[in-house]
Amino acid sequence: MSERGRSPRRGMCAAVLTLEAITLGLSTPVMVTVADVPLGTALALGLGLAVACIVAAGMLRKEWAYGLGWAIQVAAVALGLLVPVMFFLGALFGLLWGTAYGLGRRIERERAAAYAAFDAGEEPPAGGAPRAG
Repeated sequence: MSERGRSPRRGMCAAVLTLEAITLGLSTPVMVTVADVPLGTALALGLGLAVACIVAAGMLRKEWAYGLGWAIQVAAVALGLLVPVMFFLGALFGLLWGTAYGLGRRIERERAAAYAAFDAGEEPPAGGAPRAG
């Protein structure tokens, strides 16, 4: 990322992980009451994944944290083995994560090209940042 601004990928991915943390935390009582999962197992899975989301969201300055984010998406879908609705919610958050990740990378590439063109004194590429006057 350029020193010129915040990373859109990091911001969007952190937002997805934060919302996912809430959903995963709330899956804990569902696992206990609806799916009859033992309390210790439900706490470890639900709250453990919620904490992992918060940790990953805070660590997105490091590239490895995006890999952790992808692993959390897989684990959220796999939670559907215990609570079937998590197949849907996990897939939904996986789609949101993938969209945030891909769109954020695209914005970062286009922003970098626009800044490079600006620094070279050229017009920015189509869709790039407007030239300061």
